[in-house]
Formats: sequence, C-alpha cells, structure tokens
Amino acid sequence: MDVPLFPLKTVLFPGGPLPLRIFEQRYLDMISRCLREEIDFGVVLIRSGSEAGPATTHDIGTQAHISDWYQGSDGLLGVTAIGRERFVIDDTRREKDGLLVGNISRLPMPPPQALPEAYLPLAEILAGVIDDLGRLYRDVERHYDDADWVGFRFAEILPIDASQKQACLEMDDPIERLKSMRAVLETVRS
Repeated sequence: MDVPLFPLKTVLFPGGPLPLRIFEQRYLDMISRCLREEIDFGVVLIRSGSEAGPATTHDIGTQAHISDWYQGSDGLLGVTAIGRERFVIDDTRREKDGLLVGNISRLPMPPPQALPEAYLPLAEILAGVIDDLGRLYRDVERHYDDADWVGFRFAEILPIDASQKQACLEMDDPIERLKSMRAVLETVRS
C-alpha cells in the first residue's frame, strides 16, 4: 500500500494526537489530497537530515488521520492528526515535488490487553496528566484499562528523546513498553 510520508523529528503513536503547522508546498498538497480523498499519511521519525530537506528515516512509523485543520492567524495551515496503525516501510520513492511516498505494510495491532494490576497506578497518574494537557487531548479516546494505550500515552508525554520514543513505538509487547515507561517515570520523579 502506498502512502505519502511526512518525515519529522517526532514520533506519532497509535491513538495519540499530533499538531502540525504546514508551510512547505509539497505538504500543503499532501494534506489537501488526504482531505479530498479521505486517506491517511504516514509519520516517520527522521534518522538523519532535516524536516525541510533531505532526510533518512526509521523504517517503522504510524499512519496519521487528519482530525482537524484550520488556517492560523499567520496564514499557515494548522493540522491535528491522530495516530492509527503502525507500519513498516517496504520501499520508498520521491515524487517530483520532493514528497516521499512509501510502500508500507501495516503491523498487526495486538489484541486489547487489560492493564495488569501492577500498572494501575500508572493509569491514575496518566488520567490526571491528560486532563491537564488541554485542548490537544480533548478528543483523544481514553482507554485507561488498556496496556497498549497507557504505554503509548506515557511514551508520547514523558520527556524522553526521540530515539527512546521510537524504541517504544517499535516494541510489540505492551507490557515491555509499560516496564520501560515505568522505569523512565521513576527517574523523572526522583
């Protein structure tokens, strides 16, 4: 399946929000096409390079669905996207306008897994934090009883670098992700 790719210096997680300010013509065209054709685009973390120039990316990313768009007071297009399924890039090509297009394979979504009792305090912390994050999380579905969802939310909001976030995105086991995030949270809180 071919999808337009948006290489960024951030990681998008399934179920999470991503605010974007669009100013490059290739991405304005991409957003317009996604809205018109009701298709998603892919967000991939930049391994090296820049958002505005040539870049190499990680192979695993997340499909992004546009949930809202607006024109800012500065004339730039603002977009809020919500993460959907994770994918792996099988192959890429660059369009004439510089847009990167990837042939991707969706990674299987794990079945919902109940949050183990040992991690219930994490869900309580997360509930308080998400309520304080305001408008960006207003329309995000909440699943505090789902191990995958709780782990992804901590990975996106904790102050860890992009490579750690990418490692969390690439983890297939939600419990391993939770263990990793609990360890980070313990260092942040101490």
